[in-house]
Amino acid sequence: MKTLLPLVAVALLAAAPALAQSDSDAVGPMVTANKVDTQTFVTTAPNANEFEIQSSKLAEEKSASADVKAFAADMIKDHGKVAEDFKAALSQGQTTASIKPAGPALQPKEQQLLDELKAATGKEFDAKYIKMQTDAHKDAVALFSTYANSGDDPAMKEFAKKTLPVLKMHEKHVKELAVAHQ
Repeated sequence: MKTLLPLVAVALLAAAPALAQSDSDAVGPMVTANKVDTQTFVTTAPNANEFEIQSSKLAEEKSASADVKAFAADMIKDHGKVAEDFKAALSQGQTTASIKPAGPALQPKEQQLLDELKAATGKEFDAKYIKMQTDAHKDAVALFSTYANSGDDPAMKEFAKKTLPVLKMHEKHVKELAVAHQ
């Protein structure tokens, strides 16, 4: 139950200043402590969002706690809207035409986390779900905040700015859940 893929990349590159200072001819995604390139954002955000939705659908089914189920329902509703907003921003993007976002399948790390969640039951399920949501929202807030401040595609940058308050609200709520379920 480590942090999600997006911020692992951010953390690794932020910790390695030599990598962040690559020459201008470098090809591929750019992630530093202060910048997320559009390619990375567009391929990472939908995967993280899909993990939030799928894990929350499991929580609606498997949790015995009313507050966890209520949080999960909010997550499904809000992240469903985020997915719609993302598609709209992607279609309006100036630099996104050649970028293919991740498909509906989760990346291996998120699939592994989801599989762990599927295997859990009872209080163990709630604890794992809350921990995964805490980590996922910490990562998502960092990713969206960085792109909102440094992104180079106006439509995607606006999407990140618009989505950030929702992610921060989720992060606050899941922290409250963590305290309630200690």
